[in-house]
Amino acid sequence: MIGVTVGTEETRLVFLRGNSASGKSSVAAGLREEFGRGLALVAQDNLRRVVLRERDRPGAANVGLIDLTARYALDAGYHVVVEGILYADHYGDMLAQLRADHRGPTHGFYLDVPFEETLARHHTKPPMSKFGEAELRDWYRPLDLLPGGIETVIDADSTLHETVGRIMLDTGLAHLPALDR
Repeated sequence: MIGVTVGTEETRLVFLRGNSASGKSSVAAGLREEFGRGLALVAQDNLRRVVLRERDRPGAANVGLIDLTARYALDAGYHVVVEGILYADHYGDMLAQLRADHRGPTHGFYLDVPFEETLARHHTKPPMSKFGEAELRDWYRPLDLLPGGIETVIDADSTLHETVGRIMLDTGLAHLPALDR
């Protein structure tokens, strides 16, 4: 399947990456709300932690599952947002191949949030969160960008509304009709 073109010239593929608690899931949900039907969310946490219940490591099964899920949705005519921490050294090759194979426009965004802000945002999550400062510090990688300058960096000063609006415009999703599915 790798090396086989996917999607159409009209489908949009969006990579939304950043550290834990940087706002990726909120932005992805905002994109779906703004766009409507026809936008598939391929969330790393869901596929890795919920579906497979595996640790984040190079070559893990979730890397292929994320790839296959995104490809399937693109081939079904959906626009796709692949969202997650998606460390460059664990997921970079898969994302590069997916980008190369996609027929339509592909856009990458990296939410750059300093560790102190990451920690503050984490404290706004429900108290039953299993992770604390030690885990966040261990996972944190400053500006873990994909090679080739293919990502637009959005800093912590951009509000949720501004970030969603910017991605909608930059990707062209703002000008496309929602699908009747």
